[in-house]
Amino acid sequence: MGKNNKKRGDFMNNFTYDIGTKIHFGTDALDYIGEEAKKYADKILLTYGGGSIKKNGVYDKVIKELEGAGIEVFELSGIQPNPRIDSVREGVRILKENGIGAILAVGGGSTIDASKFMAAGACADFDPWKFISEKRPMSPAIPLLSVLTMAATGSEMDCGGVITNPETKEKLSSGHADTRPKVSFLNPELTYTVSKFQTAAGSADILSHIFETYFNIDGTMFMLDRIMEALMKTVIKYGPIAIKDPENYEARANLMWASSWAINDFISDSSQAAWTVHPIEHELSAFYDITHGLGLAILTPRWMEYCLSEKTVHKFVDLGVNVFDLDKDQEPMEIARQTIEKVKKFFFEDLGLDSNLRKVGIDERHFDEMSKKACGKAGVKKGFIDLRPEDVKKIYEMCLED
Repeated sequence: MGKNNKKRGDFMNNFTYDIGTKIHFGTDALDYIGEEAKKYADKILLTYGGGSIKKNGVYDKVIKELEGAGIEVFELSGIQPNPRIDSVREGVRILKENGIGAILAVGGGSTIDASKFMAAGACADFDPWKFISEKRPMSPAIPLLSVLTMAATGSEMDCGGVITNPETKEKLSSGHADTRPKVSFLNPELTYTVSKFQTAAGSADILSHIFETYFNIDGTMFMLDRIMEALMKTVIKYGPIAIKDPENYEARANLMWASSWAINDFISDSSQAAWTVHPIEHELSAFYDITHGLGLAILTPRWMEYCLSEKTVHKFVDLGVNVFDLDKDQEPMEIARQTIEKVKKFFFEDLGLDSNLRKVGIDERHFDEMSKKACGKAGVKKGFIDLRPEDVKKIYEMCLED
């Protein structure tokens, strides 16, 4: 993973980059499960969600590969979207009681994220929520492998995870290099059955991951900015195609690979700015269990409008000219405003996502509490611009109407 040594205002970072995840990509990706898993353990905990993998044949393929390699398989199903700490606790119990040495997570970001906490919890002598509540390091951890069934969070190639505690209405993140998957198996065909809505929400999530790094007032690397713009153009091109033609392999493959590279630390080593839209959205998910990508889509253009100023306009100009092909000879503020409209069009017209919070049944009753939680104990979220609770509340309020 990247290790930043940059002082604010310097041109670029010093960093060490070690991705640590082996990828098998393509239609034969799952053929390698048995031989890869056997390198790590003779007992595997198979984790997955609601059971769709049993309908589409993925479960049978995974079991065949694992058992064919002589691996004893234990199972934990029912991991929910916005994964709960209760699932983590149950996974840790199974791992410890049976002396299981590794985990194979089959699913999207929710299953993989929950499994990261299980992997660390298997080596801990305390409740896994303390990784969040007491900021205990998620290290050491048993090996984690993943089979990706939805392109969105990039969890298959990063070290972080997000977990929800319904009792405290908290959705927070943690992670460590030890929880980054050792091997991930990516077959774009497995995403053919992902619904139009989830494909749209996943595309919004990928794009948001790139935005969080791209919108950075510190010195950055020209090369990485241009790569981020290529990733954004990939999502903008192929998200709508995948929605209209779910079995378009080219579209699904491009989205899946863009998802991984949007958040595997490669592009982020040029940035010091903290992520801000994601923490704001996590409060929506914690209080209302809204789909993460949908929440990000609703929030992002309002956050952009709130951040736009003479100091920040240059990043909007770069985005508008290099990604949306806007006329570079216009006034910078005009380009910026057109850029934000392009972002809205992509989320709400091209992807067809709901355009405001009221449309998904959310009003302002919890905004004060959500805004304070989003800013954390420090009372400020230092990102592209600094945001305090009163700023976050205004952004939430902007999201109530089109």
